[in-house]
Amino acid sequence: MKQFNTLEEIKDIKETVIALGNFDGVHKGHQELIRRTVKSARMAGLKSAVFTFTNHPKNVLAGKLVIKNIMYPEDKAEIIKSLGVDYLFSLKFNKFIQHLSAEEFVQKLLVDTFKMREAYCGFNYHYGYKAEGSPETLTRAGMKAGFGIHVLEPYKIDGNLVSSTLIRKLIREGKVGECKKYMGRNYMVRGEVVVGNKIGRTIGFPTSNVLIDETMVTPAHGVYVTYCKYNGVDYQGVTNVGIKPTIGDNKKNIETHIFNFSTELYGKQIRVEFLERLRPEIKFNSVQELSEQIARDCIEAKRYHQQLAMKNE
Repeated sequence: MKQFNTLEEIKDIKETVIALGNFDGVHKGHQELIRRTVKSARMAGLKSAVFTFTNHPKNVLAGKLVIKNIMYPEDKAEIIKSLGVDYLFSLKFNKFIQHLSAEEFVQKLLVDTFKMREAYCGFNYHYGYKAEGSPETLTRAGMKAGFGIHVLEPYKIDGNLVSSTLIRKLIREGKVGECKKYMGRNYMVRGEVVVGNKIGRTIGFPTSNVLIDETMVTPAHGVYVTYCKYNGVDYQGVTNVGIKPTIGDNKKNIETHIFNFSTELYGKQIRVEFLERLRPEIKFNSVQELSEQIARDCIEAKRYHQQLAMKNE
């Protein structure tokens, strides 16, 4: 897959069938849209492409962070690549694009720049200045100019419309176990391990601490069964998300106790995948009570991991 991050980079490309959308989370609905795009492109002898933004247009228009990301741009690109896409147009939503009318958006961007000959979009796709463009206007433009438009019907699982909004809600409510059903993978965060207060070491449960990225949606405070990926290997663990009220640390962070692991991770990059929430975060009367509860959490998390491993055999 060839990735383009600016309009200026897009040169000498072949005609495309293009998937249109923000693709935040690249959930199962997005995946279906992209798969259809790739299949159609192959059948027509064209290149498959995805057009998305690195920043959310609603944040730009609001002038502040109103929509948090479900996944990092690099991870989004990796998943799109795995679906067999030839070109990824991953651009910044800037003033030039913001002020394009719906007609200019189609002609100047999709047709002239991206060499679009066919497009796939969701039923709620909008584009152009003040989001004046819709699947209906895109379809009419296609009929007039001779390019094909395919609008994907609402994609549902168990009666629920699969959407980034739904997934953000599940994460914020701590219902991380449901995310995989809609995303096709576990919800995860990643970052550099930083020095914490080291209380965990003193009570026998050393943790790897990752600071909260404020641009990312993060789970509700609580204790979770997790995988910690380091150096390409998944390690079983248990993770606390919150402010550690028993200790008195009021800054929200993510700290993971990795089972049977002794490697020093300060300054290293790790990825934490959330499997299930065990309990909400609680303020205990003493560090001793906290230590006893963590021991119970570890037993429960290990049991969950064991059952999951047996299920996957």
